[in-house]
Amino acid sequence: MQPTAARMHLRDGKRGGENLGVVQKLREKEEAALRTLMEQYGDELLRTAYLLLKDRHAAEEAVQDTFITAYAKIGQLRDDTKLRGWLIRIAVNRCRMKRRSWSWRNLLPFPRVEDLVPEDHEPGPEERALGEWRSGSLTRAIGQLDYKYREAITLYYYAEMSIREIAEQTGTNENTVKARLSRGRAQLKEQLEQGGIHT
Repeated sequence: MQPTAARMHLRDGKRGGENLGVVQKLREKEEAALRTLMEQYGDELLRTAYLLLKDRHAAEEAVQDTFITAYAKIGQLRDDTKLRGWLIRIAVNRCRMKRRSWSWRNLLPFPRVEDLVPEDHEPGPEERALGEWRSGSLTRAIGQLDYKYREAITLYYYAEMSIREIAEQTGTNENTVKARLSRGRAQLKEQLEQGGIHT
């Protein structure tokens, strides 16, 4: 599951060509381009937001806000091939804003990530890559982590960002990201070994 430069290059290169037309149409304020953007990135952003917020409704709101912000501020995107990372950055910021405005004591239990996928949905490569995350226990364990560890784990393993990208995204240095990943993994291992995960 660890991201590699080659895999990230292939992923970004594959989508980069597709992004050029969509970004230009977004700059021209074509609503059809916004729908295309939502179809291409909606599921990925929803899963990312859901893992961070642990609440379906709040995750949906964060993703909607992400697309509205992207549509309004598409002129701020400097490199069209970086569209995916830019969207993830907006989504993470929206999640942080929602997290600050909530009382976390009132959150609903954290269900499994795969419950977000419709039954008739054909799994794609990204969903198959989340096989380990779909055991239920691991998903609940991630939900038990403090936000800073949950954010690092989600961005590194699910969004496949490099440590450098996560550092830029979160406004921290790379050593801090490494420490959060290490601590997050240690806490996950401890929870899973003890089997004391509560929902």
